[in-house]
Amino acid sequence: MYEEIYGNKYQFFTKNNLYFVGLLLAAVILYTFGLGDLPLRDWDEGIVAGVARNIWRADPDSLTWLFPTINYGEPYWNKPPLIHSLIALSYGLFGVSEWSTRIVPALLSAASVGLIYLIGREIFAKPLTAIFSALVYLTLLPIARHGRVAMLDGAIACWFCLAIWCLLKGRKHASWLLGAGLALGLICLTKGIMMGVLLGAIILIFVIWDHPRLLRCPYIWWGLILGILPAIAWYGLQYLKYGEQFLGISLGTQTFSRIWEPVSSVSGPPWYYLLEISKYSLPWLIFLPSGIKLAWDYRRQSWAKLTLVWTGVYLLTVSVMATKLPWYIIPIYPGLALLVGVSLEQAWSQKNTPAYWRITFSFLAMICWGGIAYHKFGSAALETGLVPILVLMALCFTATSILLWLNSRYFIPVIISGFYLILLLLFNSNYWLWELNETFAVKPVAQMLKQSTPSQVTIYSAYPNLRPSLEFYSDRVIIPASDEQIQQYWQQESTVYLLVNRDEIERLQLKSYQQLGIEVNQQTWYLITQANQVIESLLN
Repeated sequence: MYEEIYGNKYQFFTKNNLYFVGLLLAAVILYTFGLGDLPLRDWDEGIVAGVARNIWRADPDSLTWLFPTINYGEPYWNKPPLIHSLIALSYGLFGVSEWSTRIVPALLSAASVGLIYLIGREIFAKPLTAIFSALVYLTLLPIARHGRVAMLDGAIACWFCLAIWCLLKGRKHASWLLGAGLALGLICLTKGIMMGVLLGAIILIFVIWDHPRLLRCPYIWWGLILGILPAIAWYGLQYLKYGEQFLGISLGTQTFSRIWEPVSSVSGPPWYYLLEISKYSLPWLIFLPSGIKLAWDYRRQSWAKLTLVWTGVYLLTVSVMATKLPWYIIPIYPGLALLVGVSLEQAWSQKNTPAYWRITFSFLAMICWGGIAYHKFGSAALETGLVPILVLMALCFTATSILLWLNSRYFIPVIISGFYLILLLLFNSNYWLWELNETFAVKPVAQMLKQSTPSQVTIYSAYPNLRPSLEFYSDRVIIPASDEQIQQYWQQESTVYLLVNRDEIERLQLKSYQQLGIEVNQQTWYLITQANQVIESLLN
């Protein structure tokens, strides 16, 4: 009688749900730890934040959320505005800051950790394999780092994991197939039609190989139709408003032309992404070959088919594209995590590990201890914040190698917990966004520009590269210009604002100018204009 009345009340507290909640909580802690401590980095973060701020500022009747803009109302055609609109909602709730800019992508990336566990429960016979796969994905550096920034790729990984999970659930309950189609629609609304086509093709190949009968189910097609209709509607509305120019830029320059032509001269060899995976996937890269071998040996099973199609088709596709950017490879990592999870589960159950695991971890431990000794007694000193990270890494690799030599399966929890702590230390430091150190810091310079120029003004810069983060923080349009262009603007326009350093002033021979601001950064920056101009905003 008691069970009949109260039995369902405690149904939530099952092992499956508790594992899911625990993994999700661990991911949220890691991916949001110190989230707002560092400035936004250039390109995607600066651009996404600028578009989101315009949506947040705009009158709802202006439909800026539907027709996004950047800078001073210029149409933004690069990507559909789903994530930008969610970040704008975050601005409305928490104000504009680095934390509120990054929290939406970070939470979506954290959700994908739980989804990896749910996928594993659908395809693996043993729950432990699903747990290991989710923990590997949680502590993968490329996912943890890129998942924390205001970019679209963490959300893409989340939507694709959602699509795969719904597809797998749909093998038993057909209505779940609706979710797979809706998730593909979210992919199209996040990063455009081409990404939806690519990831949809991976799903289609897997279904044909493993469960072709699903193609006869109407739910999968209704889900696809319902999912892509909003994306098609968005593209159609942009075309009605902007005409063929939108199609040429959005679907042309910013989408399909990236396949055969590098955008902004960003290219690389066909093995570019293999190098990216090799550089940033340690220590899990060590276990990947065993996982691939197991998948090939058991290629008749669903889990093997899924991981082989997921990783193989995606890697081949992005490798042949002309445009090469590091974050394009992000959607492959969930598939790689599943392969590593299989490898770890076999090592746990059989208590037998390949010899090269022991040798590799011993070698990595020696490298770390050698680096610490060189820092302590050698001529080159490490940054203070990097020392505890390197020490913890050395201890983790040492303990792992000892346990491997002792043939103990407990090397797995040691390396998982060790790398979780290493990532926490990294995200508590100033080094996790190392791209910020490639050039001058933007926030002090941006503050100078805001204080010294009127709003909605264009500033020309002798710095050769576009800095979207500088534009975001200064709320000004800053255009890189050559020496010839700057001299032409200086002579032909009545008021010109220049952001230059001392060497550039001398090189351009700008003798008659008024200095409006100065900022000593990694180099000294001057904001100048023609000497005969009176800046009314400075008199307020």
